[in-house]
Amino acid sequence: MLSSEKRRINVEFLTTLKGMVALIKDPGKTESVFDIEDSLRHTKATQIMVEYVKSKPGVAQIVEQRYTPPPVDLDALLKCPQDSLGYAYASYLTKAGFDPNFYRKPVGDDDISYIFLRIRQTHDIWHVLTNFGADEIEEIGLKAFELAQTHRTMSAVLISGGMLKMLFNQPENLERLLDRIAVGYRMGAKAKPFLAQKWEEHWDKPVAQWRAELGVEPTPVYVP
Repeated sequence: MLSSEKRRINVEFLTTLKGMVALIKDPGKTESVFDIEDSLRHTKATQIMVEYVKSKPGVAQIVEQRYTPPPVDLDALLKCPQDSLGYAYASYLTKAGFDPNFYRKPVGDDDISYIFLRIRQTHDIWHVLTNFGADEIEEIGLKAFELAQTHRTMSAVLISGGMLKMLFNQPENLERLLDRIAVGYRMGAKAKPFLAQKWEEHWDKPVAQWRAELGVEPTPVYVP
């Protein structure tokens, strides 16, 4: 008879496998991403990720505080100065038809749950500041930025899955994908920790100022 620990591991493995299959079939299926990440929360890689991000300046304090911003009001943000983060973020979401609360809220109040929440919560802010677009290859570029910044397990999974998909289904796009991964990782390694920022308290700050303070050079458009 299986112990409760072995049963948990088996369930998490099956959940991860199911999520990977669903993700390969439909890369835009966000719920599959959350399924995979939530099933990996007890792995050694995830624990190392938590230790890594908390070692970065300012991140441990945010995690310990469980900093929780108020709900996003896109209409209010569209009234911010046009060069501000708030305006750029709200414009990006509005034009793309994205919901700022698209993410699944992790269950629990431990450090892992909070870090998962904060990364999901600020995902589109990272898009705006790095200048990575929203198509599949650009998303993988942002995952490379995330990987450098956080060692997030899910980022590595998505990068690996993206490379496999390109090799088998879209080999003509492999060069662009590799370029985005390289650009994103270099940018993430150079920039100051995004997880240490309370973006929501400084919506009026210009995007250019944020980038200068954090050492972010927005990604240029890929040219073959």
